[in-house]
Amino acid sequence: MAFVIYSPSSALVVASIPLLIVKSLMHPVVDLVLVGSFLLFMTAFAGVGLASMLVKEDTTDDYLVAGRGMHPALAALSAVSTWNSGYMFIGFIGFTFTMGYSIVWIAFGSMIGQILAWLWLYKFIQQSANERGLRSLSSLVSEATGSPEAKLAAMLSILFLSVYAAAQLTSGGKALYVMLGWSEVVGILIGFVLVVAYCYAGGIRASIWTDAAQSSVMIVGSSLLCWVAMGEIGGFDGLHSGLEEQNANLTSIVPADLGFGLTLWAFAFFLGGLSVAGQPQVVSRVMTLGTDEDRKKAMLWFFAWQTPFLLIMVIIGLASRVVFSGADFDPELGLPMLAMETLGPFWVGLILASIFAATMSTADSQVLACTAAFTDDVMPEISQDHKKTKTVTLAVASFATAISIFGLYVPGGDSVFSLVVLAVYGLGSIFVPILIIRWAEYEPDTTHTMAMMIAALTGVIAWRLMGLNNEVFESIPGMGAAFITHFVMNKIRSPEISPLGRYDWPDDRKTRAIAAALIIPFGAVEATYAISGPDSVDSVSGSSGDWIVEANFGSEQLADGFEYVNDGETISINMHTDSIEDAEDINIVGVRATLTYSEDETSSGIGCNAPGASNPDPDTITSTMVYNEMNMTESGQNSDGPPSSHSVEVEWYDSSMIGNVSNVSKSQITMGLDSGGIGLGAYALDISVSVGTGGAIGCTHTDDGEDVEYLVELITLEYSIEPA
Repeated sequence: MAFVIYSPSSALVVASIPLLIVKSLMHPVVDLVLVGSFLLFMTAFAGVGLASMLVKEDTTDDYLVAGRGMHPALAALSAVSTWNSGYMFIGFIGFTFTMGYSIVWIAFGSMIGQILAWLWLYKFIQQSANERGLRSLSSLVSEATGSPEAKLAAMLSILFLSVYAAAQLTSGGKALYVMLGWSEVVGILIGFVLVVAYCYAGGIRASIWTDAAQSSVMIVGSSLLCWVAMGEIGGFDGLHSGLEEQNANLTSIVPADLGFGLTLWAFAFFLGGLSVAGQPQVVSRVMTLGTDEDRKKAMLWFFAWQTPFLLIMVIIGLASRVVFSGADFDPELGLPMLAMETLGPFWVGLILASIFAATMSTADSQVLACTAAFTDDVMPEISQDHKKTKTVTLAVASFATAISIFGLYVPGGDSVFSLVVLAVYGLGSIFVPILIIRWAEYEPDTTHTMAMMIAALTGVIAWRLMGLNNEVFESIPGMGAAFITHFVMNKIRSPEISPLGRYDWPDDRKTRAIAAALIIPFGAVEATYAISGPDSVDSVSGSSGDWIVEANFGSEQLADGFEYVNDGETISINMHTDSIEDAEDINIVGVRATLTYSEDETSSGIGCNAPGASNPDPDTITSTMVYNEMNMTESGQNSDGPPSSHSVEVEWYDSSMIGNVSNVSKSQITMGLDSGGIGLGAYALDISVSVGTGGAIGCTHTDDGEDVEYLVELITLEYSIEPA
């Protein structure tokens, strides 16, 4: 019996059960080189962080803001690593994989927003923090630390930053799963240990030093991966033609089927970039700078490093779409899978170390930002207690780890991109509107400030619960709700004060002119988009037609052997495609296990001479074949005669795309039959026996279990597509 799983619109959710990886005996050197490279670079990164212990001071100020004396270059490189982290390696790659060329809207829209944040809001943040001696972003929402509005801001910071940190841990878990075959849970727990170690070793200074080292290594590694991958797919011409062959919309710079139009969709990314000013873990880097001149230098370093890195990540994301075209491929695994496909084991280890270390260091930055918010605003009485501050760090790290592991068991909960978007836009919506009005010298009271924050939180959460974040990201409703609340509160409670602070509200003539300047061009853009915008990017390119699809199924032996299984016992046989040479070049569409067994029940006693008394009862042999979250169970019974057998299969292709196929495109057929790398990795076969014993008066039967022979084969598929 076959179990067919196929869903062209869904991504593979990586299984979270622990897997025992059996390394290939044919390639032990490759595995050792990869693991050795990973450990080498991880040790180097850890050494850099631990070196900060030599210059640290055991004060909470040094622990949280490095004494406000950080070098601009170090602070900037750390900000690049912290801002991008696992999101760029995993989440952004997945979004680029899905969107194609229209990813430029998030790339450039976000970049413009970030430039404005560095030029404008970061100047205000640094000046206010230095003047007031503040160490957390939540302290900036009021004139007094520990005020009700500061406490609320701190608690919201902890909530969203914990989600953000969980996304980093999930990123590291995914990277270790793909490249080393380790369970995601194991990767997350390793990340937890490293996060706590980074924090305890040197606080934010350890995080910044490690970030700077990682920024250097990751741009070298990603540049190499980009160069090799482009060579594999035939350069930019091969990239373009490969994307167009899969879906013509992937090569369109305009995204398809936007429910709220192009303008709001693009503007959400600009606000997302501006939201960098509302990220406590990035703002903390700015707070480590001593002067405004340091901020300007750090800004130049930041964009000089981030701009080429962003471009490289876009190219890698697009290249991974060309290389991995299977319907069930998880887009967020694009970069690590591409590295495995194109690079040697030493460089794969470097890439893995860069991903894992970047995610861990970013997570520790977020945990430290949560610590600062809690100790400075929720419980300011412990703000100078170094020991209690570290206890808070441990509690926050544990909370983030719990969120990360819990997300593995919730559909879509392990999406790095989704978790990061929620956290970034949630924090940005809460803090940026308040920072803007305070920059304008509008001084909201406690009620006003708390109302704005609650409105932003409600807008973000409600928007996501309604599923509207698939059309426009949460920055629009979040910031929109906060600003609307500000204007309403001002109108009701203090109409004599301009809602723009030191700036006067424009008169009716200027208001109409501003409105016209916005509505006319944007209206023209929306009208053009509504008339000539492309169809859904989820559809596949090429004209529909009638096809003859010939399929040739084959098999590759994965494992075989004998096992004696006792009554009531379950044994697990673990396998890995590492044992098959060039397995990555095979289109694996399923797995089949065949079990063969006979009857070994014995009888003794004088009563066994009676007719039928010595006949054995059949035993039930059950087998379960497991690959990732897919599994199938079958059972069979033995008999007192020739050996019996049964098979169990798990398959992941669309059988309706074989034979005479009508009203579909050629690329749809390819998506249904090409696994795109699914099928590689770990497998498990569970075998259990339930013994049945016969017997009669004076005839004793004995049956402790059964000898079971097993054969596990990968099901392979080659196919041809011809017009009917």
